[in-house]
Amino acid sequence: MASNLEVVIMAAGKGTRMKSSLPKVLHPVAGKPMVCHVIDTVRQLQARQTVVITGHGAEQVEAALTASYGSAGLQFARQMPQLGTGHAVQQAAPHLADEATVVVLSGDVPLTQADTLQALIAASGGDKLALLTIEFADPTGYGRIVRDAAGQVQAIVEQKDASDEQRHIREVYSGIMAVPARLLKPWLARLDNKNAQQEFYLTDVVKFAVADGVPVVAHVITDAAQVAGVNSPAQLAELERIHQRRL
Repeated sequence: MASNLEVVIMAAGKGTRMKSSLPKVLHPVAGKPMVCHVIDTVRQLQARQTVVITGHGAEQVEAALTASYGSAGLQFARQMPQLGTGHAVQQAAPHLADEATVVVLSGDVPLTQADTLQALIAASGGDKLALLTIEFADPTGYGRIVRDAAGQVQAIVEQKDASDEQRHIREVYSGIMAVPARLLKPWLARLDNKNAQQEFYLTDVVKFAVADGVPVVAHVITDAAQVAGVNSPAQLAELERIHQRRL
C-alpha cells in the first residue's frame, strides 16, 4: 500500500447502551478489543500513521492501545466534549500531512477487511472522495446516499434530517471514507452544526465536495458484517458469532 496513507479511527463514544463502565471500543470480539481488530486491519495496509480519537475513558483506551502496539505510528487526539463525527475528525486534522490519503474508520466496526479498504483507497485515487456504501432492506438509522438522475452521489443525509422520500433510499453510508487530506482539511473547517442533532457531521463533506467540483464515488459492498457497528450487548454477541463462523 502507498506509504502516504494515514488513518483516523473514531473511538471517543461512550457506548451508553452497552451498560458497562468499560469504554465501548475496548469490549472484546474473539478475546480482543474491537478497536484492536480495526488497528490490526490498518496494519495490513501499512499506513504511515494512525490517529485514534479518544474521549470517554480516554486514558484507559490510550493505555490499552499503547500497551498492545507501542507508540510507533500511533497518535492520540482527544475529543472533549463529543460534538459529532465531523468534530471528531477535526481533532485529528493537525496530525495529518497534506499529501496523505486519509481513511476514516470507527473503532466499534471491527470486521472490515483490508482488501475492502484497499479497494476504497484505489477508488479515491488521490483526487476523489470515496465512500464505502451498502444497500440494506431496512436502512433505519443510517445516513442515506442521495444520487442525482445520472447516478452521481450528491449528499449523505442523516436519518434525523431525511425527508420521507429520502428515508426510502436503501443505499447507506457505512461510516468509512477515503479522501486526500488536502481536500479534507478545508472541508472540516467549513462544517457547522445546523442540523437536527446540533452536531458537526463528517458526512457534510460530501456536499462541500460536490460544490467544489470534486468527484464523489461510492465503493458498494454487499457483506453487511464488514460495516456492522456495536451499540448494544446483543450486537456485540452477534458480531462474535459472525467472527467465529469466519475463522
